[in-house]
Amino acid sequence: MTSPLIVSVPTAQLRDDLQPLPEGVEVLVWDMTDAAPRPHIDIVVPPYMSMDGVIARLTEVTTRLVQGQSIGYDNVEGRLPEGIVFANATSVHETATAELAVALALAAQRALPDFVRAQDRAEWEGKWTPGLADARVTLLGFGGVGRAIAARLKPFEVDLRAVASHGRLQDDVEVLPLGELYDVLAATDVLIVSLPGGDKTQHLVDDAALSALPDGALVVNVGRGPVIDTDALVDHVRRGRIRAALDVTDPEPLPADHPLWTLEGVLIAPHVGGATGAMRPRIARLVRRQIEHFLAGEEPENVVLRG
Repeated sequence: MTSPLIVSVPTAQLRDDLQPLPEGVEVLVWDMTDAAPRPHIDIVVPPYMSMDGVIARLTEVTTRLVQGQSIGYDNVEGRLPEGIVFANATSVHETATAELAVALALAAQRALPDFVRAQDRAEWEGKWTPGLADARVTLLGFGGVGRAIAARLKPFEVDLRAVASHGRLQDDVEVLPLGELYDVLAATDVLIVSLPGGDKTQHLVDDAALSALPDGALVVNVGRGPVIDTDALVDHVRRGRIRAALDVTDPEPLPADHPLWTLEGVLIAPHVGGATGAMRPRIARLVRRQIEHFLAGEEPENVVLRG
């Protein structure tokens, strides 16, 4: 008799969302706060947005695949036990994250936070705002999220470019190499960052990069907080040089006494880029595809790390 394919998921909800599954698949609920329920689990799905204790738990089991629920994997890179294969959640969050990036840019460019505060005071206060139409928008990073942002920005009639590791023309967007970053920033009204975390991107947007931006520019970050030098960002915003709309920060969560909370020209979202109703069915579809790959004797998709 063939042994069943064992899959662990962190919640009963995800277990239920996976149904129906082919025969020969057993799904366990394991949130990874307690000891592993089996010595071998073919596919382990850790909790979303929390890797606390996960690495230690992975040393307790043998597994063929760890399927993360986020696109980013900088919090596991270099920490995986030997032999562990890790896949990220490409295909799950790109659309929702792009949605928030555009929402943040629109909210900041049309001064929606000011209007909400005026509404709280029951005050009718109109003002002229920069808007998005004809704005020079630069996407820093042109992976799945960056391309999804580009697709959603085009109907707003912006002047769109991107900067990535190498130059190219992709999806009708001019993508310039990182070596030209400062020149591009000098002609940028809205900078949207969607880069992953890690040593290669840490503080890529530093004081020099922020200084290259024109006065009044907006910086939107839906990638990872450490891509931007927070101290430099605070300095530029405090001086009224630039504005910021951030879904991610460094540190994170942002401490209650951090200046970013109260500086004029800053809009904060608490790292909710992927937190929409689209996530549940999309992560279930991805995990189901991984199960089908294993049953068919195929390699899993989205593999980004091998411990």
